[in-house]
Amino acid sequence: MRLPGRLSAAIEVLNDIEQRKRPVADALKDWGLSHRFAGSGDRAAIGNIVYDALRKKLSNAHIAGGNTGRHLALATLVREWGETPESLNAQFEGDKFAPEPVSEKEAAMLTRANPLADAPLHVQADIPEWCQNSFERNFDEEWVDEGVALASRPPVDLRVNTLKSNRDKVLKALKRVKPVATEIALSGVRMPAGTRDSRTPNVQAEEGFQKGWYEIQDEGSQIVSDLIFARPGEKVLDLCAGAGGKSLAMSAAMENKGQIFAYDSDRKRLSAIFERIKRAGTRNIQVRQPEDGSLDDLLDSMDKVVVDAPCTGSGTWRRRPDAKWRLSREQLDVRLQEQEEVLSQAISFVKVGGFLVYITCSVFPEENEGQIYAFLDENPSFELVSAGEVWQDLFGFDKPQPWSSDLKSITLTPGTTGTDGFYFAVMQRNA
Repeated sequence: MRLPGRLSAAIEVLNDIEQRKRPVADALKDWGLSHRFAGSGDRAAIGNIVYDALRKKLSNAHIAGGNTGRHLALATLVREWGETPESLNAQFEGDKFAPEPVSEKEAAMLTRANPLADAPLHVQADIPEWCQNSFERNFDEEWVDEGVALASRPPVDLRVNTLKSNRDKVLKALKRVKPVATEIALSGVRMPAGTRDSRTPNVQAEEGFQKGWYEIQDEGSQIVSDLIFARPGEKVLDLCAGAGGKSLAMSAAMENKGQIFAYDSDRKRLSAIFERIKRAGTRNIQVRQPEDGSLDDLLDSMDKVVVDAPCTGSGTWRRRPDAKWRLSREQLDVRLQEQEEVLSQAISFVKVGGFLVYITCSVFPEENEGQIYAFLDENPSFELVSAGEVWQDLFGFDKPQPWSSDLKSITLTPGTTGTDGFYFAVMQRNA
């Protein structure tokens, strides 16, 4: 397929997503199943148009003068892919798969000078309007820039499994996809985001992945795993382990010494951890199933309890842009309640002198500082430890710095640290 056919397909998928209110991954998969003539390169290019269009859905609609799949896709090709109405029409001519030619009216809209100058600020930031107050509270006068950064293409990041390999070895093994060392994370490798129809490297098909040399993990997730500062010989409870990404990172940091208890209230989320443990050569992770009494023997005995809390996922909007437009204030309220509950549950496992680590992949202050300071008010036996000082000890002063109002808790963002959005706080139990 040439660009005109790929554009038509992207328009079809975007309209399907809007009309049926379905996840982008499902819509793309269904399109591929019903158009088996499309090769992998075609599917990748169509996906790039769709994801690029959705990341900047509001600003694309403003620029194009409408929010249909055609409006969003045309704005994306002109704005992000370097096309012009003239170049598109030249390619459309004689192509039976091409959409309708770009009209004079559409061309005039797409080529306006400073097309976002008259757009509301939340449109410029490409965030839902109801989120504006949260962004203003968290990022002050830089909130629009942070929204724009969250609408950019993400890189592919890997965490090198130091139990089996090292960063130089992985960089060499993947040299054909031009990886670079991550700027901050201690054991990270990055494949920078491509442009236009560039394909994401399938690193899971590589020999190194099968041998357990690395895992796919955003640099931000790696950084907060580093900041947990899990040490050999410690006892750590990963209370919301999910598929186990942070448990695996902690295991490597602990050099397979000590004990990590990986637990999640959702058995399905936890199911992926077993194969990952086997591939990584990890011996100090013990998986606890969500059953009555399965954690009773761990009460008051953990050096660290890690709460990777359920959240809105607003920090991952680069990777899941459709989720940005489905999120509601009501869903945020549900997450806030879940976070309060899991923090209350975590208290009983932290020993005196131990640490409670709170992490979200959110940039909303309600889910982050708001939760932590409310927790501290209700639990005076816990004291907030300076995560900013740990950052400086681990990563130094010459690297990109996260958001922090007081050097206590920190927020990573695409705009500041070049990572997904993450929040990190540590509290020590003193009594």
